[in-house]
Amino acid sequence: MESLIPEISRLLNNTISPDENLVSASADRLDRLYSQPGFLLSLLAITTVGDSQGLKIAAAIYLKNFVRRREVEIRASSRQYIEFRNQLAQTLLQVDSSVLKVLVDAFRVIITSDFVKENSWPDLIPELKSVIQSSKLISQSPCSQWSTINALIVLQTTIRPFQYFLNPKVPKEPVPLQLELIVEVILVPLQATFHFFVDKALSCPERLEMETEEVLLTICKCIYISVRSYMPSALRCALPAFCNDWFRILDSLSLGSALSGDGHLLRLKIAKRILIIFSALVTRHRKHCDKLMPNIIKCAIKIVKQNANIIMLDAFPERIVSLAFDVISHVLETGPGWRLVSPHFSSLLDSAIFPAVALHQKDISEWEEDADEYLRKNLPSNLDDTSGLIEDLFTARKSAINLLGVIAMSKGPPVVSTASKCKKRDRNKKKEGHSSVGELLVVPFLSKFPIPCGAEESSSKILKDYYGVLMAYGGLQDFFKGRSSEYIYTLLQNRVLPIFSSCPCSPYLVSTASWLLGELACCLPQAISANIYSLLTKALTWSDDGGFNYYPVRAAAAGAITELINNEYFPPDWTPLLQVLVNRMGIGDENESRLFFNFLSTVLEAGQDKVAIHIPVVVSNIASVILREIPPMREPWPQVLERGFAALAEVAHIWESSLPDNIQHLENGEWRSGWASIASLFSNLLQKAWLMPVFENVDDHKFAVSGALPSSSCIDDASTLLGFIMRFITKRDEVDSLKIIDLLAVWSTLIAEWDLWEEMEDQSIFNSIQEAVNLQRKCDLQILFTRRLPLGNSSPGSMLSIFEGICIFVSDAIKTYPAAVWRACLCIHALLHVPSSSSDADAIKHAMATTFSRTAFSRFRDIHEKPIGLWKPLLLVISSCYIFYPDDIEQVLDKEADKGFIIWASALAHISTSSFTPGLSTESELVLSVVTLTKVVERLLISLLDRGEVLRVSFMALLDAFTRLKELQEGNEETEDSDEEDSDDNDAEDDDSDEDSEDEQLEETEDEFLERYAKAAADLENEMVEEVDIDDDDQELELGVFNEINLESSVLRLIESHGQELMKGQTLPSSIVQGLMSSFPKHTHLFQFPC
Repeated sequence: MESLIPEISRLLNNTISPDENLVSASADRLDRLYSQPGFLLSLLAITTVGDSQGLKIAAAIYLKNFVRRREVEIRASSRQYIEFRNQLAQTLLQVDSSVLKVLVDAFRVIITSDFVKENSWPDLIPELKSVIQSSKLISQSPCSQWSTINALIVLQTTIRPFQYFLNPKVPKEPVPLQLELIVEVILVPLQATFHFFVDKALSCPERLEMETEEVLLTICKCIYISVRSYMPSALRCALPAFCNDWFRILDSLSLGSALSGDGHLLRLKIAKRILIIFSALVTRHRKHCDKLMPNIIKCAIKIVKQNANIIMLDAFPERIVSLAFDVISHVLETGPGWRLVSPHFSSLLDSAIFPAVALHQKDISEWEEDADEYLRKNLPSNLDDTSGLIEDLFTARKSAINLLGVIAMSKGPPVVSTASKCKKRDRNKKKEGHSSVGELLVVPFLSKFPIPCGAEESSSKILKDYYGVLMAYGGLQDFFKGRSSEYIYTLLQNRVLPIFSSCPCSPYLVSTASWLLGELACCLPQAISANIYSLLTKALTWSDDGGFNYYPVRAAAAGAITELINNEYFPPDWTPLLQVLVNRMGIGDENESRLFFNFLSTVLEAGQDKVAIHIPVVVSNIASVILREIPPMREPWPQVLERGFAALAEVAHIWESSLPDNIQHLENGEWRSGWASIASLFSNLLQKAWLMPVFENVDDHKFAVSGALPSSSCIDDASTLLGFIMRFITKRDEVDSLKIIDLLAVWSTLIAEWDLWEEMEDQSIFNSIQEAVNLQRKCDLQILFTRRLPLGNSSPGSMLSIFEGICIFVSDAIKTYPAAVWRACLCIHALLHVPSSSSDADAIKHAMATTFSRTAFSRFRDIHEKPIGLWKPLLLVISSCYIFYPDDIEQVLDKEADKGFIIWASALAHISTSSFTPGLSTESELVLSVVTLTKVVERLLISLLDRGEVLRVSFMALLDAFTRLKELQEGNEETEDSDEEDSDDNDAEDDDSDEDSEDEQLEETEDEFLERYAKAAADLENEMVEEVDIDDDDQELELGVFNEINLESSVLRLIESHGQELMKGQTLPSSIVQGLMSSFPKHTHLFQFPC
């Protein structure tokens, strides 16, 4: 082992070199050294004795990644693996913190396999207990070789896999034995240690020791993991003792103090973890903490009342206040919650909640310095798709608003009516009413704050308080849903809408009032909706003035209008709103443009044909903004471009859905002109995005950079635009003027390299493939086979035709993403029938058919053990390929697997029977099955293959499919007529069912919650089936020349020639025999098979 350390150290040092070739060569050499005895142990040794800290960390990182990649290989040698596992555990107890953070990831992989799943490390817990007890801080022995912090982090890593249910399919899963063992042997005995360190930490609050705080924090994390899902039995008895120490820590907390430093930050992290534990106990294990709730509430209330000076709190203390508000909310939602919290309602409102929701100077500063962050924290909307740290969104204000909503919905004391008192003897008529706390306390409290006049400065207390009033109203959405329309109307008229008419209007109040109206959109009275829409549209037009940024006002108004639209308020005239949006295009920064693109998509989707007439102008404005933003070189696009392309894709969809049926007629000339204008704009946009980075001169097709490709950003939405252009084209000269061939060449190369199946929607790409096939038919574009472009990651000189690029994408879909298999297979049927009139084109189609059949058969073999829905599309794709090139496809199948042709034929016969689910359901599927099975039976009859029973099975399946095909064809006209007659009745029934579905839903119990999630977990086991997009199941396949085959003649001839032989000893279901006789009464003698 020692002999390897110098070489491994040298190679690890090389991996951090700026020379890429040296890094690659060193990494390869390290991978080859794995076979040397002692390789992993040498890596471990370097993490402790390496010459430099950088070398130690490099060794730890390499070891972590190596264990993740090659866990199976490492475990192959049992003796060496156990030695490595034990040595890794010992190393973790001794390394410094920076190396420890990396190595615990490798240890977690081993723990999950050996301890959690297989329970094959019986010595781990006893030895870890011994190490913790004898570690430096706990044994108070400086001579101990074990670090207490490291030992506790190893404990945390060991217990971490138990934070979630191990078997979520079981509604009430018992606590795993390993977790019970850890808690009983280590965690519960640590309570005394925890108590000792709490005493030590609280004895000197001005001087916080890092090691003490780290011990307390790590133990708290271990306990939280233990109770997040399960409740170990040993921990139930120890909970009161732990909670008493937690109460003392929280009671000592002073959020507004001037203390700083790492020790103080750790203390805050401890408080945060304790509050998270309290939330878990209250929500998941209430019956074990009922007696603890009074003290939990006491601590939480004390913390939130420190919120009065929230302006002084940093982000982390504010997060603690937020958690304390959440704890109070959780307790209030429990059975004993009212009794514990209701005495504090008034003081909470006055001293905690309202100070949190009122306007503060730091809000004003954040508005000026980072308006987007201000909006995300305070005025969130569905239009905002920015990402960020989730922790940043858990503000004290949001949690206070949530608590206010819970308080408002709480039932107040019972109120007995006078009528009830007079009729006490009539028990059936005795009624006791409960007024909500919102009605008795919250709304009256908020009503005492006056509306500011227009002259108020942003620093005035009246304005800041009223900002808090508007925020508070926003948290009362559920309460207001239960009020009458008159109540809401009066409240808005008296307390909210006057904000918009004050002069001058405060942007802080207008933006918050707009957000509030969006929050209340679901319960706005119809009589006031139009006025609110008008006020919000005016707020949308506010322009920046004198250096002041009014973007939050516009954003809040846009979000509120979106909520109005989502709640089915549609303005009688969309033109003013569209004019505002068009005028705002290109004004403001990237974030504002992105938000307005999102807003525009919502408006266009809601307006549909009512806004279609304005679409050419809208497209022109969006395109001009996008053209300015497209980067000249290949690089990821900014979000404003992504949202712009998404808006254009929505525009394209709405425009096409609004087109009249006979677009080519003279009376529809305006629509045709608009379509031409939009297609031209889309073409120019795609040329700028795709062709400029590739060609120096688009017209002569000279490459700017050999093998260079443009960015694949927005490929899904860009494909929608490309499909729109291709649907517009009816003449060959339009193909040339719109540069469609160049665009298709680059697009096909981009999708050939595309691999974002999980991250991005692919439907638009498949739709555009279908449009390319249709365009080939309309214009006979043989250039689809001859126009070539280099593939970006291919070898120099390698060129792909448009058709080949498309086929690579489709094949990758089958290999990679189950949900895309149906769509890919539908495209393959269309691609196989693309007209070709040259030997080169035929050669390309032949090669692609071979690739398709190989890919589909390989995918089928991966899933062949259990019949599922994916069988059908895969086997039918092979069928289409086989009909075109039977000999070659048979050879491909036999190369892929022993008796591959027989395997495929047998499986095809299986799915062609009426018993298979989901079976062949469309006419085209049945036609393809009958054609293929006829060909397969004829092939098997003359072959010398070891065919077994597959010949008879295929023949019977052929008769089954043929019978159903005839029945389907004969019943089509009758079915269509009955569908038309029943459509009106079905609509009425749908309306009735919609009304019935509005019945009041009962609150879900914990048992029902666990049952529902267990069922969902069980369903996910069949992920392969669940991922399949069954919406494509009923689409007709492209049959092309197969439709010209005389099926009746072929099948009847086969029955006449070989039916008696093939059915000897077999019995057909009577339904099939009767169906054949009914469809072919002149040939009944052919269907009298021997028994």
